[in-house]
Amino acid sequence: MTIAITGATGQLGRLAVAALKARAPQADLLALVRDPAKAADLGVPARAFDYLKPDAQVAALAGVDTLVLISSNDFNDRAGQHANVIATAKAAGVARIIYTSILKGAASPMNLLPADHIKTEALLQQSGLPATILRNGWYTENYTGTLSAALEHGAIIGSAGEGQLSTASRADYAEAIAVVALDAAHADKVYELAGDDSYTLADLAGEVARQSGKPVAFINLPEADYAKALEGFGLPAGFAATLADSDASASRGALFDDSRTLSRLIGRPTTPMAETVKAALG
Repeated sequence: MTIAITGATGQLGRLAVAALKARAPQADLLALVRDPAKAADLGVPARAFDYLKPDAQVAALAGVDTLVLISSNDFNDRAGQHANVIATAKAAGVARIIYTSILKGAASPMNLLPADHIKTEALLQQSGLPATILRNGWYTENYTGTLSAALEHGAIIGSAGEGQLSTASRADYAEAIAVVALDAAHADKVYELAGDDSYTLADLAGEVARQSGKPVAFINLPEADYAKALEGFGLPAGFAATLADSDASASRGALFDDSRTLSRLIGRPTTPMAETVKAALG
């Protein structure tokens, strides 16, 4: 069985390849990337693959049995990009698709980010292909990736208020990809995935302060002000608005899940927030 992973040189994709190799060293893996030269260190064969070029996807998917479709990080018509891949996968005879969606799917209180994922889930259902939907919650690294700025300014900013965040590390979610990719029994299932434990952004600020020995506080901003702050950091206005909406939606439960489905799926507890903070502070 050949398992192909799109976006294999991305942050999640690299970890997914590593998790698959660790769980099944003899597995027939294939990296699908825009530039195969950048995948040389993955230790698996690589083929050129672009979400925007469906004609070129046909050859890249030849012989693929299971396709891990990691959602595009290009926010310009992501659903259209995913539609290209799904249609080509069906034409190429792919037997199953695994898709990284968003926590709660259509039930998410977020206004902006879920739309492409909801459309993609519908496209998968319409395709008739067996699919496994991994509705991923937030990566803890979404927050710890900016800790240098938090330490510099003594503050973590956001709009989540007292919303509970059930985050897990990218490696946790990557391991879930490996588990379902290696077992066809996960076909036609939907998994809501999140961290075992939950915390607020104030809790995160407190943990960063404790580990760094420097004062760090959480400053809660109105959604519009947070979006403006993100623009000030250099983010495009549309992306800033999406992130601010996602953060504000966390105050309404968008990023909370206490099912512990992820830890049951991977067979171990998810990575604690404090451990990811420690790694980020390094």
